[in-house]
Amino acid sequence: MIGETLSILNSWIKDFGMLSEGWRAGILIFMLVFATATAAFIASRVIVALENKFSATRNLWDDAVLHAARKPVVAFIWLQGVYWAAEVAHHFSDAEIFKANGTLLQIGFVWVLVWAMLRLVKEAEKILTSPMKMRKPMDYTTVNAISKLLRAVVIITAVLTALQTLGFSISGVLAFGGVGGIAVGFAAKDLLANFFGGFIIHLDRPFKVGDWVRSPDRNIEGTVEHIGWRLTTIRTFDKRPLYVPNAAFTTIAVENPSRMTNRRISETIGIRYADVHSMKKIVDEIRDMLKNHEDIAADETLIVNFLAFNASSLDIMVYAFTKTTQWVRFHEVKEDVLLQISDIIESHGAEVAFPTRTLHLPDGVKVSGDNQEQSASEPAREDGRGQDSGTQAEKQNDSSR
Repeated sequence: MIGETLSILNSWIKDFGMLSEGWRAGILIFMLVFATATAAFIASRVIVALENKFSATRNLWDDAVLHAARKPVVAFIWLQGVYWAAEVAHHFSDAEIFKANGTLLQIGFVWVLVWAMLRLVKEAEKILTSPMKMRKPMDYTTVNAISKLLRAVVIITAVLTALQTLGFSISGVLAFGGVGGIAVGFAAKDLLANFFGGFIIHLDRPFKVGDWVRSPDRNIEGTVEHIGWRLTTIRTFDKRPLYVPNAAFTTIAVENPSRMTNRRISETIGIRYADVHSMKKIVDEIRDMLKNHEDIAADETLIVNFLAFNASSLDIMVYAFTKTTQWVRFHEVKEDVLLQISDIIESHGAEVAFPTRTLHLPDGVKVSGDNQEQSASEPAREDGRGQDSGTQAEKQNDSSR
């Protein structure tokens, strides 16, 4: 068809005068380039107009398809125009390079189709994870994993199609890949373990990007920044990046504090033994305060009880859960609760206990000022001196004898 069209255009150009083949080829190529540019511009404007029209509807997928197809359609028009221009050059020239026009057109068509599919996957990922476009947006980690798999499938299919277009046998390529895959599997078993570990993370979803995770088995704690197919990047609380191979998550326990429903307040508060008569009132008032506190979850476990006779205090157990799970807000609520407990203890004339030591002395032993302690010790020293004098006198008598 392209040959017949070129023959018609060539004969039409000949009617305008005696032009050389080079001039006729140049005119035809210019006309094709101009027509291609015009068609590409019109197609782009039409797709933009359709995007604006369909953007007013509730259906988001038509917008995604049009936006994903706009640039690939323009690229396909240019690809077709360049192919026709190359066919014109081939019509007037026997150069070997122009014999590959058909093959290059097929590879270019595969490339444009792959580009359009990858853009569509990207647009779908944006829609599914956007709270502005979806009432219940999907988890970003899951959508990202699915999009990666789709991209890999599209690219692998495109490569195999391109190889078949170039004359390679796909069955031979697959057979070579099977044999080579066994060798690569033995050589890169750790890499494959990390890959399947990443697949398990995307499948089970124990955590997602932005979650705070920690492991009691390893020194791992921080915020998840990226989940790859080989590594998971975690930002520790001192802002250092931690790169964990995905295979590690298949053998260790992982705790996800980000998914906690409440935060816990667990404190033991001691009052003096002298305030034992106020214990019941203090405990009841603290319990009522927590039940009526706007930031304490009343539907969760709430315990306020006299706990134990401690060495230097009467201990009160305070156990409750806050409604918030945010770290900063939790400490603000905890501070308010502790201050109110302090006010309750003080309002009953009691005091918070602190470690003390009581010294019990035997009967008859009195401890008073330093002067009396000194006078009490002086007779002992006098007795001592008298005993020494008597001993010296006895020694003198013995010597006189």
